[in-house]
Amino acid sequence: MKTTHTTLSFSTLLAAVVLFAAQGWCAQPVVSSANAFNRLLKPIKYNQPPAEDGYHDPGAEDIQDLQTPAQAFQNLPKSAAGNRVDWVKALDEKKISPRWDRNDPNAVAMAMNMDIVFEVKGFTPDVLYPHRQHTLILDCTNCHPAIFVPQKGANQMSMAAIMAGQKCGVCHGSVAFPISECRRCHTQKKTVATRKGPAAGSIKP
Repeated sequence: MKTTHTTLSFSTLLAAVVLFAAQGWCAQPVVSSANAFNRLLKPIKYNQPPAEDGYHDPGAEDIQDLQTPAQAFQNLPKSAAGNRVDWVKALDEKKISPRWDRNDPNAVAMAMNMDIVFEVKGFTPDVLYPHRQHTLILDCTNCHPAIFVPQKGANQMSMAAIMAGQKCGVCHGSVAFPISECRRCHTQKKTVATRKGPAAGSIKP
């Protein structure tokens, strides 16, 4: 069998590549985001009408008659993050009164006025965790012991875990203000003597 070799010029090869690309025969590169997994960093729309929020059935009868979040929140204290409501301030100003017990409308919240400081490594300000604001809305069993073990030094935390929806991230970023609001948690300035902080990855109460 006689084999015939065909020699193509560079310009011919280049034209063929351009033709393939123009016809969509070349695979397009896949561009992904390093943070695509993180629901906390995705740009989202907030306070959408019920028919557009992804929770209600947009085809439901009379859905347009439901009150929109914008209407419900218009007289509440404003915030720059989350759903744009400062819920702690709304509590303090008695603009809202969360029901403590679904069976007893007269039950009163058992608020715990106790702060815990989580030491953070480096120059990052430490975290001050206020029990009071949380226990005005939540019962202790919402967090203890499933999310946080109620024992000093027993809870190893990191921002990576929180961003993945663990520890504080169980609520913050979904039903509470997002962790992009760093200064709302990291409020305790360090002294020179404490700036070394604990070992990497160990944020302890």
